[in-house]
Amino acid sequence: MKFINCKKRINRWLALRKAVTKGFTMIELLIVIAVLGVLAVAVLATINPIEQINRGRDTGSRGDTEQLLSAIDRYNANKGLWPWQDGAQDDPVLAWGQVTSSYPASPNCSTIGLLSTTTQQGCTGTDEVKQSFANRVVSASTNALFLAYSGNTGDSVYICFNPQSAAFQKQADDRCPPIGTPPTDFPTEACGSCPDSLGRNPSHNCICLP
Repeated sequence: MKFINCKKRINRWLALRKAVTKGFTMIELLIVIAVLGVLAVAVLATINPIEQINRGRDTGSRGDTEQLLSAIDRYNANKGLWPWQDGAQDDPVLAWGQVTSSYPASPNCSTIGLLSTTTQQGCTGTDEVKQSFANRVVSASTNALFLAYSGNTGDSVYICFNPQSAAFQKQADDRCPPIGTPPTDFPTEACGSCPDSLGRNPSHNCICLP
């Protein structure tokens, strides 16, 4: 009887040891790793993380553009002038240039300077945008914003930027020839080779608002 009980205990111990020590073989591990690798490649191909990052940057640039356009409209409504005019006698036409550019009528001022809280020599900001926003827009790490206004009654002020993502580049292409027909007051510089903050001219078009 004791022998039988002892044998049962030994068998249980062996079964338990076998269950504990049982694991994957090298071939099974290699198969699992290979399957995970295939799944990872498939996910990356579908998501395209670089495109997602660029799209996020473009979305941020669009948000900055909308905020800046709103500030320019408020400035015009309050003063009856555009930020690049010193007075009603100044030409309202604004040639294509960055928001950081100074203007002949106000040599010490720029659009972003007049709209922020910055006080420069002969140029006092109007607090239409926060200084933190102005600092970010002019930062070297931020995609440059370009302004243009043809100056005729009913024309729009355009703010443009260089799209980084394929999705935004397609939107820009849909607005420019030969695919799209832009408004008559649309800046010609926006179609063809859109400049970026480094002065390069990539082969795609600009995203412009409105």
